[in-house]
Amino acid sequence: MKYYYIIFAFVLAIAISAYSNTTYVSVVEPYNATILNNGSIFLGKVGPGEPFYITILSSTKNSSGAVFDYGWNRLVAYGLPPGWVAVNSSLNNPKLSAEITAAPYAMNGTYKFYLKAIDNYLKLGNLTFVAFVNVTPNVFNMKVYPENISVGPGQPATIYVGINNTGVSDSPFIINTYGIPAWNLSETVIAPHSTSKSFSYRIYAYDPGMYKVHLLVNSSVSPLVNKEANITLLVQATVPNDYEAIGNGALAFPNVYAPTYAVMYLIDKLSKYV
Repeated sequence: MKYYYIIFAFVLAIAISAYSNTTYVSVVEPYNATILNNGSIFLGKVGPGEPFYITILSSTKNSSGAVFDYGWNRLVAYGLPPGWVAVNSSLNNPKLSAEITAAPYAMNGTYKFYLKAIDNYLKLGNLTFVAFVNVTPNVFNMKVYPENISVGPGQPATIYVGINNTGVSDSPFIINTYGIPAWNLSETVIAPHSTSKSFSYRIYAYDPGMYKVHLLVNSSVSPLVNKEANITLLVQATVPNDYEAIGNGALAFPNVYAPTYAVMYLIDKLSKYV
């Protein structure tokens, strides 16, 4: 029986040795993975119309185990679904990135295409593998706070927008709000793939009243990738709010009282540190 174990161990050692000396591709974006020839990789989620990158290291080794820093000279994508666009990598860099853009109105579902790591000089042969990616507009989560804000006329109200990018695209997001008269300011922010970021966004209203503010966050390259939130903004003239509004250059009372309220604003600020 012990001979069977010896033979099994010998065969296993050969298999491990053969595997360890096999030419491979080291994927580093959108995450780390090692791919063999004719292998496959699931990249994650992407919104319709969004671009994303597949990046590999140029280093590899041949079947004898010899390591080559520039074994791969280019990464090429092919066999893409209709309407998709690929930009192949540049030549002879330590990292080789191919950019893929999903069709603008690609239906939800899993799509596949092929990638080829090309060796131009060392006779390693080319390495081909298949990539899968799931197309869905649900590629980020959003949290907005506070949902109810009370400020004075002209006083800035700060909204915090948390974005958790669960997709593979690094495309920027655009924050917009609607519902405040004469207010139309957008901000572009970046939350790279697989990260969570919080952004501050300020709004103003100069006339007292209650405003139903509609906040919209969408991908800068795909209108189909978006999320919404509703915020209630109460603008009213109270003594603390008036002091704060004066400090932001918005007077709630006639200009003749400006010097008086400027002093009151200063007293209000100093009182917070006493």
